Amino acid sequence: MHIHAYSWLGEKELFDREALRRPPDRPHPPVTAEDEEHYRTLLETFRHSELPPLETSLWLLKTPTLIRATFEEPKDAAAWLGRELTDHAPGFLSHQEADTARLARLVTTSTARLTHGTDVSFGFYLGRTSFLSLALVTCTPNHWAPALRCPLTW
Repeated sequence: MHIHAYSWLGEKELFDREALRRPPDRPHPPVTAEDEEHYRTLLETFRHSELPPLETSLWLLKTPTLIRATFEEPKDAAAWLGRELTDHAPGFLSHQEADTARLARLVTTSTARLTHGTDVSFGFYLGRTSFLSLALVTCTPNHWAPALRCPLTW
């Protein structure tokens, strides 16, 4: 198992468009060539969108260029999360979310979750209109979606 790190910072309004954050449904039979082409276009759009998927494990469907870092050890992945949280904490809308003791607990619990093969995902408001999404996704296999291949093996 290894772990991929993902981050996204953007407008909350865009993040709230859930339809853009889920992969398309496969067309139901009978499937025409036009149906298949439309599905493939939608899937490629989803794969290349930087928007975080609704389900954390679905980051693995996205293009590998969105991977910010890859780790073999949960503690190293959690350390990346800690650095990201520290870097962005001054901009958190809530002072409670930026509390250093709270952030340290998030890193500690993330290490434990990753050790057990569970993905980690957090989101924070930055200012009134921005949103930060941070995710650590286990790969090969993923606990929630074991059939998904690692994006680095495509």
